[in-house]
Amino acid sequence: MSGHAAYSYRDDPSVPAFADDKPVLLFDGECVFCSGWVQFLLKRDLEKRYRFIVAQTPLGEALYRHYGLKTRDYETNLLIDEGRAYNKSDATIRVLEGLGMPWALAGLARVVPRRIADAVYGLVARNRLKIAGRRESCMVPTAEVRERFLG
Repeated sequence: MSGHAAYSYRDDPSVPAFADDKPVLLFDGECVFCSGWVQFLLKRDLEKRYRFIVAQTPLGEALYRHYGLKTRDYETNLLIDEGRAYNKSDATIRVLEGLGMPWALAGLARVVPRRIADAVYGLVARNRLKIAGRRESCMVPTAEVRERFLG
């Protein structure tokens, strides 16, 4: 992430205010692979710890821009937790750790140097649309989980 991360999105007038009292995961809502990741989390996040923002919303785009990330191909999920942003492999590991056991064992992946973990993440991210495809429109949350989506 670029130098934009040096100041808080809370102080950035281009980022609409949002409820960030819980961790928030931004994701590519048109990517079947990414939407599947969110479905996976919704089923396993029994404490309803995480909220979600589709990248293709004005709020999602503003946050991606704030952190110097591309707003066209969304090659990384973006986790915002307690005002700090995490992306790539770090975001994925942190999200899994937040689910509790057995998913918290993903934290063991920190033994892999971040450069290598991010390279693997990047390979999957660049090919995610070839792997799983693209939706014609963004994922629409069901009524049961709608309150967990922002933006």
